[in-house]
Parts: sequence; structure tokens; C-alpha cells
Amino acid sequence: MARENTAIDKIDREILTLLREDSRVSWQALGERVHLSANAAAERVRRLQRLGVIRRFTIDIDQEALGLTLMAVIDVRIDHQQGIEQRLRDRSDVLWAARVTGVPDVKVAVACAGTEGLDTFIAWLEEAGARETRTDVVLSPIV
Repeated sequence: MARENTAIDKIDREILTLLREDSRVSWQALGERVHLSANAAAERVRRLQRLGVIRRFTIDIDQEALGLTLMAVIDVRIDHQQGIEQRLRDRSDVLWAARVTGVPDVKVAVACAGTEGLDTFIAWLEEAGARETRTDVVLSPIV
């Protein structure tokens, strides 16, 4: 994909901040907030998409409303990495996962149905090739 000029100005940054807060905001409301017409705001967003700055629009799901009342971050040491990344991508209870430097090979954040759900997830990790896990339960998210 050919990249056009990637200069991002103050208005682009304001648009990104507003879209991060509400990606469903109308072009009219977005334009008003950054002092542009609806068409100019829409064109700015399309440009940011073409540049790859905006990769996708997503939703923020209340995990507790789905019965997933426990969140945890798990450090995972793995014997073999083949397939585990895709298997993590395919699980709906995984909020995010990343290969990291240092002692754990992978960090995984999950939303589970209580401690029983967490225990089931950790057992799945072991079947998927985890050699060792260390789990931190989230008391309250900050950001």
C-alpha cells in the first residue's frame, strides 16, 4: 500500500482523541468539536485510515455484563510457540496477548467467569504448551 504524506497535525490528534472516546460519533458532531465541517472531518478520518493510523473501529464491552467477573493477567512460559498465538487469538475470553521480553514468553489478559473460569483457562494454557504460569488477579482497572 502506497503511503501518502504521514504528517499528523493538531486537528488530526484531536480527532483521534475524540474517536477513541466514541468511535460512533457523527461526522457533524466530530466536525463541530474540531471546528471543521462534517465533510472535512470525514475526509480527515478517511485520510487517517488510508495512512494506517486508524486501523479499525471497535467496541468496548462490559465484561461483567456478560458474567465475566474476574480479570487476570497471566505470565506464560511456553515449551513451544507453534500454534499458541493463533489459539490465543481464537479465544473470546482473551482480552489481549503479547510476546514480551524477559522471563515470561507471553503475557495474556483474560476475562473469566470467576475463579472456576480462570482455573479452566489456566488448564487450557497448560494443554496448549504452557510450561509455567504466574497469575495476577486484577483488582480494579485503571485505564
